[in-house]
Amino acid sequence: MKDRGIKVIKEKCVGCGLCIKVCPFSAIVLEDKLAVIDLSKCNLCGACKDACKFGAIEIFKPQIVDTGVIKDYKGVWVFIEEEEGKIAGVSFELLGKARELAKDLNSEVVGIYLGYNLKEKIPILFRKGADKVIVVDKPELKVFISENYANVIVYLIEKYKPEVFLAGATTAGRSLVSRIAVKVHAGLTADCTGLEIDKERRLLIQTRPAFGGNIMAQIITPNHRPQMATVRHKVMKELEESSSSVGEVIEENLDGEFIDQRVRFIDFIKEEGYKVNLADADIIVSGGRGLGAPDNFKLIRELAEVLGAAVGASRAAVDSGWIPYSHQVGQTGRTVSPKIYIACGISGQIQHLVGMQSSKIIVAINKDPEAPIFKVANYGIVGDLFKIVPLLTQKFKEILKR
Repeated sequence: MKDRGIKVIKEKCVGCGLCIKVCPFSAIVLEDKLAVIDLSKCNLCGACKDACKFGAIEIFKPQIVDTGVIKDYKGVWVFIEEEEGKIAGVSFELLGKARELAKDLNSEVVGIYLGYNLKEKIPILFRKGADKVIVVDKPELKVFISENYANVIVYLIEKYKPEVFLAGATTAGRSLVSRIAVKVHAGLTADCTGLEIDKERRLLIQTRPAFGGNIMAQIITPNHRPQMATVRHKVMKELEESSSSVGEVIEENLDGEFIDQRVRFIDFIKEEGYKVNLADADIIVSGGRGLGAPDNFKLIRELAEVLGAAVGASRAAVDSGWIPYSHQVGQTGRTVSPKIYIACGISGQIQHLVGMQSSKIIVAINKDPEAPIFKVANYGIVGDLFKIVPLLTQKFKEILKR
């Protein structure tokens, strides 16, 4: 029980059953008028502890295996990802967060940069928060192949021993980091929305939504290093760019052994999407189940075109096959943070709100005045979107012609 970090103090338990009522996992029962926790169901959410009026439930910190192996690991690493030959925005966001974590750990921020012809792009990594950059610049790494990149990074981890390893929760990041975690026998938390350091125990506290967004789980990796996490784009904030581009560059010249001969790059076929990248857009117009049919997305596209906006969608619209998955906003889609987010026919379930609630201005259009989307919206329009959206499109056209 000690390894699980929770126990019932028998001397204090009165068998009132309050903890049973609040447990979301049905992990508690009464036996002989005492609460008993089923550790196979419990996930340490803390609901029972908060509900207990008698202080009979204790959640305590798991003990760390105090070995020299763990103490040897130092530094916060960030995988530097590229998109179409440019450094991805999520990498800059992670460098900013890494600076905060490194400060609490009294360590340094290291960018891990793999690819080909990288020299000219390295200085911006120092201006964005890196203290060091470990570079592997090889023609074989020009194209991202997760098996090859994983082999290289596993070698670097075993050589330099980082305490924390962060990457974007992108298609490339998810594919890469899971492979690394398996190879180095480390824990990995995906899709984190918060990262902080427990200074006393030097633990990375990784926060992510769980159970459909109904709870926020805090996850730690006490006995293995590095502590690994992926973070979605637009969740963390970039640092303001420093004028200094000075830092240490460590060049690693690996031989061809890291190349996985089973995998070969043939071609990259880019999805023919809408004009504006969803993750980087300042304005997003999204459609949901309320559109009723795939052809009705033309209303969303017309408004988006007038505003120079990206087209987004709810999971319901994507699951119905009305629009490709690359447009999906929400817990299982993209996390976005535009200046303006216009939600058309989207009810606003928690899974969608997780992906867009940090937008600066949220405009909701829905015929249901009780729709949850109105609780987070700055401006709400209750009415028929098939009348309202065309009117908005026409009005913006008139304004922009002036």
